[in-house]
Amino acid sequence: MPVKHLKPTTPGRRQMVVADFSWLTKKEPEKRLLSKKNQNAGRGKSGTISIRHRGGGAKKKYRIVDFGQNKLNMAGNVVALEYDPNRSARIMLVQYKDGDKRYLIAPEGIKVGKEIICASKGAINSGNRLKIGNIPTGIQVHNIELSIGKGGQIVRSAGNSATVMAKEGDWVTIKLPSSEVRKVHKNCFATIGVVSNSEHNLISIGKAGRNRWKGIRPTVRGSAMNPVDHPHGGGEGKAPIGIKKGPKTPWGKKAMGVKTRKKRKYSDKFIIRRRNKK
Repeated sequence: MPVKHLKPTTPGRRQMVVADFSWLTKKEPEKRLLSKKNQNAGRGKSGTISIRHRGGGAKKKYRIVDFGQNKLNMAGNVVALEYDPNRSARIMLVQYKDGDKRYLIAPEGIKVGKEIICASKGAINSGNRLKIGNIPTGIQVHNIELSIGKGGQIVRSAGNSATVMAKEGDWVTIKLPSSEVRKVHKNCFATIGVVSNSEHNLISIGKAGRNRWKGIRPTVRGSAMNPVDHPHGGGEGKAPIGIKKGPKTPWGKKAMGVKTRKKRKYSDKFIIRRRNKK
């Protein structure tokens, strides 16, 4: 799924790199698998802004993606490859033997007409979903369960995959895209292959208007404000932050390198090695 470099007919298009949608096999989504998605402009239930710089953007409906794939031992055929505006990965429409249709995350290289299956054991083919305890070491997987029966929770974004490293007793060691190494129970399911749209990181927005289409509003630098408006504000000319303990939010809290993970979290015992610091 390559990207396209546009002709520089305008200043905005000069740096623009967009996704190539020539691979799409179905222009309109499956109506039965759509649901309403409300625009909340970064506000919570109380109506106060919890995420700044959100608002506007194109209307879109949510595609109901089956992350659990609970149709065990029933083969399905890929009938369409589609675009999903709610995620970086592409999705595929799968029709099972009983006629039921579902959206799944599309792995890299999947083709229309390919047969896939979700079972405890099966062929090591891209798109098949198996228990991670029955997947050989060295195989790349995605859409991995962390709790048995809960459905895939991690490794679901474009171009990502985890690697099965080792097996010991009831636990399988996997290496995540972040370089973290952790244990997953052998009865948790995972899908074979790499998530589609690996060129997603090559896309260049090119102009401010494309971010507005996505519902992202402009962000003003703190250093461009007055001291009353931001801890970084004030000074003559282009001044540095001027704070000993580093960057801060508009409300005076530390902004970079702050640990947000709980000190005693239940999943600490499953993590063998934390991710590498950048």
